[in-house]
Amino acid sequence: MVETTNKIIIASGPVIVENNKVLLDKHGDSDFWKFCGGQIKPGKNLQETAIIRSREELGIEIKILSDQPFLLYTQKNVGQEKLDVILVHYLAERLTPVKPADFIKDWAWLNLSDLEKENLAPNIIPTLKHFGFID
Repeated sequence: MVETTNKIIIASGPVIVENNKVLLDKHGDSDFWKFCGGQIKPGKNLQETAIIRSREELGIEIKILSDQPFLLYTQKNVGQEKLDVILVHYLAERLTPVKPADFIKDWAWLNLSDLEKENLAPNIIPTLKHFGFID
């Protein structure tokens, strides 16, 4: 019997919607559209991480609009490891133009009404429903 270890990842990022479009990007080893954001940095809280990751990925400054985030839990297997993943999403406002980092494969403002046509990360639809942007 192979033993597995349990690891927890906590990631934080903003949800930015303007003119019925959501700001998403593609980064990392998948080809899904994702919210910008990432794992908590040592010594930083959830809101600070969302702000820092927005700056690092899309070159934007943001304002967190509510202290109450939407939390989403999932579990995934990576090799022999089971990862508990907690995604923390804050409703936010973009304050500066988008200037993506070199490691961002693509970014776009996607129409909320056309999201079913897109290759989305599994957290996109539940998060947008939570914040009342889609039914």
